[in-house]
Amino acid sequence: MKRSITIGMDLGDKKHRISVLDLKGHVIETDVVINTANAIRKKFGKMTPCLVAIEAGTHSPWISRILEELGHRVLVGNPRKLRAIWDSDNKADSRDSEMLARIARLDPHLLYPIRHRGQEAQSDLAVVKARDVLIKSRSSLISHCRGAVKSVGGRISKCSAESFHHRLWAEMPDELRIALSPMIELLSDLTARIREFDRQIEVLSKNSYPETHRVRQIRGVGPVTALVFILTLEEASRFKNSRSVGPYLGLVPKRDQSGETDKQLGITKAGNEYLRTLLVNCAQYILGPFGEDCDLRRFGEKLAARGGKNAKKRAVVAVARKLAVLMHYLWKTGDEYKPLRQDRKAA
Repeated sequence: MKRSITIGMDLGDKKHRISVLDLKGHVIETDVVINTANAIRKKFGKMTPCLVAIEAGTHSPWISRILEELGHRVLVGNPRKLRAIWDSDNKADSRDSEMLARIARLDPHLLYPIRHRGQEAQSDLAVVKARDVLIKSRSSLISHCRGAVKSVGGRISKCSAESFHHRLWAEMPDELRIALSPMIELLSDLTARIREFDRQIEVLSKNSYPETHRVRQIRGVGPVTALVFILTLEEASRFKNSRSVGPYLGLVPKRDQSGETDKQLGITKAGNEYLRTLLVNCAQYILGPFGEDCDLRRFGEKLAARGGKNAKKRAVVAVARKLAVLMHYLWKTGDEYKPLRQDRKAA
């Protein structure tokens, strides 16, 4: 389909700025659209199908879905890669929308376009993120309570987060009962709601995403990590090679090579931050005292044994990367997980 115009759309929280370019690259129209679904449908519904470039952000998922329903081709640019826009000395919404249109018109690959997950996957992922918010809130309350007790010369014994409100009630100093009694009620309620979310995640994984049981064969990968991994990648066929999952999740080192210089840098931290955090937590369990003997653990121990600055941290990140690759391989092939596969190959 031949598209005669290119549109750049700078998304805002209340309104969006658009710039329209013709075939020769001239600005033929600028406009402002209110940030509502009806306003966007009214503006773009009467246009012939064209190329629309936007940046990834809070509103980009639902806006891109509406534009695609109207027949437009949508490119969602990666903000991390668009230095020409965010690092400008003359940054303005009108200029940003024009720059998006010009980049898309010149070469769409320069936008490093990303693909948003589907609406159903986004709704299911909201359940996991809501649980994460409650866990962080509970941790913050526990830290406050422990600090308050220490400030009067007391100390709460070690216990799990789930049972902390019981321990606090039993060991709380009398002079703090008025201040901390409401905290006990909040902690009890948060723990109950977190358990309810855990049950929802188990039901969701079993009924809607049965493929999660393949990646949960790996000891250390729990229901939350498995579900977030499936929802973030959405389709196993999205990556032809499982090794591509590591760079996609930002678990590979950056590179700054010029001439004879090739610096050793940290990981890129691209992709989904929440999933990357979960994978690192799983890697820490695998390398920890309760991790089983497996290829991943042996691989990490070899890296950590080399010594040097931050050797253990690098080993954890490397295991997280190999874990992501292994999880995708199991999901894509449906193979049975073998903890010591490398030993069997050698034998």
